[in-house]
Amino acid sequence: MTTSESHQTGKTPLATGIETTALLNGDFVGLEAARISPMDRGFLFGDGIYEVIPSYNRKLVGFERHLERLNDGLNAIGIANPHSDTDWHTLLTQLLSRNEFTSAGIYLQVTRGVSSQRAHRFPEGVTPTVFAYPFPINAPNDGNPATAKAFSVVTGIDQRWKRCHIKSVALLGNVLHMMEGVDAGAEEILLFNDRDQLTEAAACNVFIVKDKVVATPALDQEKLPGITRNMLVDMMRDSADWVVEERAISRAEVLAADEVWLTSSTKEIAPVSTIDGKPVGAKCPGDVWMQAQALFATNRFKY
Repeated sequence: MTTSESHQTGKTPLATGIETTALLNGDFVGLEAARISPMDRGFLFGDGIYEVIPSYNRKLVGFERHLERLNDGLNAIGIANPHSDTDWHTLLTQLLSRNEFTSAGIYLQVTRGVSSQRAHRFPEGVTPTVFAYPFPINAPNDGNPATAKAFSVVTGIDQRWKRCHIKSVALLGNVLHMMEGVDAGAEEILLFNDRDQLTEAAACNVFIVKDKVVATPALDQEKLPGITRNMLVDMMRDSADWVVEERAISRAEVLAADEVWLTSSTKEIAPVSTIDGKPVGAKCPGDVWMQAQALFATNRFKY
């Protein structure tokens, strides 16, 4: 496809070889043709909220939960939600239909918008900027250890801001923590607060398993209320087969765990193989992970 043909179709070839259409302020455009003003406050201040919504066969996972968290975040920073839930669903479904991904995550971002002046105080009379695009993700796992992706992690001290429950586009702290893990030869990092309690990872929530009891840190301003995390907790609590706890978790408990998991919208439940170079438990993935991922696979569209 030539450049001119790409602009005519509204799609843009990416490194994946799959052309991508994006949503920008109500219009569907080729991703590389999308243009946002440098005076947009999302660019200047990180003044915005984002979501990542997974989909399989163009069916959205956890849509209502993602929209509730988006609205909570927008309210927290004083941006009016530009669309109703119904309109969001229509727009995102149309976006998926204009792209060719079978398994896709949708990155959705709403910023305060474009102001004529760069000033810290909120401007008046600006319209929020809405941007979304799909990207390929792995096909969902049904609990099969043969196809599970296990992650190596290291540990570190959480140095992010103290309002991590807001899913802000200002992610420099998370980026620096992720690179701390990468520079140490790992794929993620487990973060601990000044009380040496587990908070989360750079881009995931965290669960541990000990003697078949599943635990995850209780939510507060130090942790993002992850959609996959919350769905999994609800699934387990709705079943008599599981014991799940939301509570403070010490570093010692993490290092002594039988299993450790990372959860996110694009990873679902991912087992951790090593922490600071030492193996986690007797095997990875563990037996409880297999049951948990199977539970999630059965119910991902029900919650």
